Amino acid sequence: MSGFQINHIAIVVSDLSNALGFWRDALGLPVGRLEQNDTEQVEIAFLPVGGAEIELISPTSGETGVGRYLAKTGGGLHHLCLEVPDIDAALKSLADAHVELINAAPNTRDDGTRYAFVHPRSTGGVLLELYELPVPKAEA
Repeated sequence: MSGFQINHIAIVVSDLSNALGFWRDALGLPVGRLEQNDTEQVEIAFLPVGGAEIELISPTSGETGVGRYLAKTGGGLHHLCLEVPDIDAALKSLADAHVELINAAPNTRDDGTRYAFVHPRSTGGVLLELYELPVPKAEA
């Protein structure tokens, strides 16, 4: 597998507005976009940094993985996301190497981004997300 690059680093926060008080207001990072992901039950702020983003995620329910993570840890670094050119090939290669996957098949976001997670037991303790970005319409 090759062609990886960091897409984003995700940080779980209890209150998105309060977190933006530091990341946007005090530190001066611009907010690229705000999203509500009803499937994952989170509010998200994406802050571009270099060629990647910091993703602030705040659960809208305590009954989700992110909600349970926040209750257990109080927030903080949640996962690292690597962009891959072909998520199906990446997942197959990882499965063939007996890597523990949380998602054997990718999920798809509303914008067409395909994503899947690798379990921290296989990565040395870091939750890893893989992203395959949609092909821009001009290139399709």
